[in-house]
Amino acid sequence: MSEYLAPGVFVEEVSFRAKSIEGVSTTTTGFVGPTRYGPLNIEPEIVTSLVEFERTYGGRDKLVFDGPVEIDNFMWHGVRAFFEEGGKRVYISRVFTPIDATDVRPGCARGSLPGSPAALTVYARFPGRAGNARVGFVLNAGQNLLADVPVPGGGTLTVVNSLLPRDVVWIRARPGAPSPAVADGYYLALWDAANESWAFVSSGEDISSAEAVLSDLSAAAYELRAITATATVQPLSGGETFVAADLALDPRHQRAGSPDSLFAYFAEQPASLSRARTVPIVIRADDVAAIGTGTELLNALFDADPNASASPPQGLRAALESADSTPAERTLAILLDDGNDGQRPFASDYEGAVDGADCKTGLRQFEDLEDISIVAAPGSTYGYGGSYATHAPSIVRALIRHAERMKYCIAVLDSGDNQSISEVRAMRAQLDSKHAALYYPWVRVLDPLTQRETHMPPSGFVAGIYARNDVNRAVYKAPANEVVNLALGFERFLNKAQQEVLNPEGINCFRYFEGRGMRLWGARTISSDPEWKYVNLRRYFAYLERSIDKGTQWAVFEPNGEQLWANVRRTIEDFLLNEWQNGALLGEKPEKSYFVKCDRSTMSQNDLDNGRLICLIGVAPLRPAEFVIFRIGQWTADRKV
Repeated sequence: MSEYLAPGVFVEEVSFRAKSIEGVSTTTTGFVGPTRYGPLNIEPEIVTSLVEFERTYGGRDKLVFDGPVEIDNFMWHGVRAFFEEGGKRVYISRVFTPIDATDVRPGCARGSLPGSPAALTVYARFPGRAGNARVGFVLNAGQNLLADVPVPGGGTLTVVNSLLPRDVVWIRARPGAPSPAVADGYYLALWDAANESWAFVSSGEDISSAEAVLSDLSAAAYELRAITATATVQPLSGGETFVAADLALDPRHQRAGSPDSLFAYFAEQPASLSRARTVPIVIRADDVAAIGTGTELLNALFDADPNASASPPQGLRAALESADSTPAERTLAILLDDGNDGQRPFASDYEGAVDGADCKTGLRQFEDLEDISIVAAPGSTYGYGGSYATHAPSIVRALIRHAERMKYCIAVLDSGDNQSISEVRAMRAQLDSKHAALYYPWVRVLDPLTQRETHMPPSGFVAGIYARNDVNRAVYKAPANEVVNLALGFERFLNKAQQEVLNPEGINCFRYFEGRGMRLWGARTISSDPEWKYVNLRRYFAYLERSIDKGTQWAVFEPNGEQLWANVRRTIEDFLLNEWQNGALLGEKPEKSYFVKCDRSTMSQNDLDNGRLICLIGVAPLRPAEFVIFRIGQWTADRKV
């Protein structure tokens, strides 16, 4: 309460209206599964297009799990189907199972600096065959930084422009200059604070052993150029080339207070989370003492075998010092190979874990992302009754447990590939949850990689249809009787009699209807509780619950009395009135569609003493017209209806 201690006019802001509740998004999806590349234990970044997915998690190529047998890249196809069917936002959690768990960097491609006694190793940042790449280092000599500045009273003063401490510089005498006092070569530029001048060291970093100082160099007799490197990473399997330009050579180099050296940019732990997701390689000096400064790194690059690079026979040094050399001639290449896709992930990898540094993997990553309302694992049921029978059922149950734990989420489950009706019924019989829905059969599409028709799991299509349904209609409308845009057909064409067997058991089917195309023709959960029979009912209540949850956080720690109770009632009633006006609730009047009670009748004195505010909310949701029945009979004109 304001204090009034001195006479005056006081203008204060007060509120005469209830708080508002904003409806939450219901279309954000989380996919978990193997990809060709990408981070494993970094917080996922939201993906809004297939291009973004490919940039981080690799392209459409097939995966090879611990052997010569290729498996379709179900995650890529699932993401493609999601966006093609109308999805907007998706998070990806990549899972990976190493072939050799004792390997320090399992599955990661690697290569070393060829022919140099100082070992420099380059690794793919993430495991996968997509990490096999050609890494090129292009050395660049910048403009001459020496200049003469006129001094008042006559004469000139030699200065350097745009030079930073620990820059690697190339000093050479101009043609025709008298016998130089400073030998041509490459030096580390150090700022001598005591003398307020520049000192240049060819080896080490001790200013007292400097071979030259700025006063030894005149702009008329010398050139001084900063040496930087540009790194390019070209995946061998195709894809975008990654380029990082103008990187300093010295590991301790900084620009504007931030490390910007070759080692800092490609460090094991980059400066930002964005770089950790997108920078494709890690560069490490195996012997820090041998490559401790920028000049030592430059000498290591010069000592590398020219025959293993794109440089001409005269070597990298000659190409750098040649005025007419092309960038290709100043390039040293390292080939990264031996990257692999590991084994096909186990159920435990899908479930995920938390390590000592609180880094999460698998479904555990989604626990911190509250905006995810749909979760799926495209391709996890491939080989459900065969080679993957020990893991696929456990993955399905892990998805269900995750959705139930997160409360405001639904799991979209795939049936197994090439399952018969009896097999999918047996699969369904083992499951029961109001937070999951099962879809059958797989969808036939044209594979853009092979240009052949192939079958893909339904979850990517269904998640996209959920999103399209929510955007075009509303979350309370059942996501069924919807066209599957990408579908050329289905793994098995079902007739009405077959669906009459599957639908009562909660198995949602894809059907073909002549003149109406390929459609999703089912909207049931796998719950045995008839109250939660329909997908739209489960998802609409998740929408209501989460919206009220987020929109009433202001009430926590407010004085728990009549004024607060009335404010809470008005807030929720206004939200539900808007839902009724939008057609989401059953009833011709608001009082028949919902009720909100928050008063002494809902709370005992014990509740008040323990800081509890209890509000009862009842709504009359709309269920889908799953069976549309028209009863027709004969009628005569003289008979009364």
